Amino acid sequence: MKVKNIGIIVLVTFSLGVIVTVAAFRFLGKGLPGEIIDDKNKVVQNQKLVEEESVVIDVVEKVSPSVVSIAVENRQLFDPFGFGQPQEKQSGIGTGFVVGSDGLILTNKHVVSADGEKYIAIIKNNDGTEKKFDVKEIHRDPFNDLALVKIDPSTAPAIGGQVGQVLKAVDLGDSEHLKVGQKVIAIGNALGRFENTVTVGVVSGLGRGVSPIDPSTGIAERLDDLIQTDAAINPGNSGGPLVASSGQVIGINSAVASAENIGFAIKINIAKQLIEDFNKSGGKIVRPLLGIRYTHISKDTALLNEVPEGEYVREVVKGSAAADAGIKVGDIITHLDGQKLTEENTLSQVIRTKKVGDSIKVRVFRDGATLDLTAKLKEAPQE
Repeated sequence: MKVKNIGIIVLVTFSLGVIVTVAAFRFLGKGLPGEIIDDKNKVVQNQKLVEEESVVIDVVEKVSPSVVSIAVENRQLFDPFGFGQPQEKQSGIGTGFVVGSDGLILTNKHVVSADGEKYIAIIKNNDGTEKKFDVKEIHRDPFNDLALVKIDPSTAPAIGGQVGQVLKAVDLGDSEHLKVGQKVIAIGNALGRFENTVTVGVVSGLGRGVSPIDPSTGIAERLDDLIQTDAAINPGNSGGPLVASSGQVIGINSAVASAENIGFAIKINIAKQLIEDFNKSGGKIVRPLLGIRYTHISKDTALLNEVPEGEYVREVVKGSAAADAGIKVGDIITHLDGQKLTEENTLSQVIRTKKVGDSIKVRVFRDGATLDLTAKLKEAPQE
């Protein structure tokens, strides 16, 4: 009997030892081999979450001082009978961001497309105060939905308490090697009312093409090789920066699809080339121009109407290269410079590769016949 009792005592002692050992391991947060401790996982997950949030916060703090709200300033009277003094009223329409400390701001062309309007740029300081600037110059790019506007920063207060550092230019990145899935942050004047709104998403596609309608003309303008993102982009975000987690701007928010969670941005490398050319030319955008407004006839539409695929000419600008070449409204341009025009190879894409003064072959379909014309490209007028 004594032997049995000793065995029971040894077994109980061993079991208690195992329980104490397991409890000790868990108390220390180590767990047993192959066992996952919830508390530790929660700490790791929380730490990861904090790190991700910190990245976004750091990017926003770095870029936001360079983001500009673009507004139209209209004069309205105090009462409908015209008594009293006129009152100025601003209506936000879009966003831009500083690319030069001398007052150069990049935005979308459609944000500042209306002639005769008085545009103002509003910059919010770190202390919450605002400074308004009259837009002195507007330079629109006829090839892309981009514009460069100039303000005079000489009367602006220092930003962040740093005397002399009035305007802070953003850090422009490289959009050539973007990857689908990488994190991006959009900053802009959402809906024209909510300044420096921040949304976060990923690059959800590359090389996209869309045809947004220019509100000032009602004409759809083809944009190619765009960045697609699921970061929320509202109409007022147009012209704002799309920023990588490194804090570098890699795109310009430009268009919103009819479906949810789909927005598009122009690659920053296109804008970088525009800025470089602008500075080299002494402050103007030099682009070759054929001088037509057109709508693309797709292959399916062409088959249904028994016409060739190409660009249907809706308007010919008087005195333009197209007018001199004999291109007429109603023509369908099927080939340009020997290249067939398709949805993937558009007229604007071919023109982008040319220079002012270049002569190009233009093949048109007119009244059932094919004609070969020659156009000498002229300089697009300064807008």
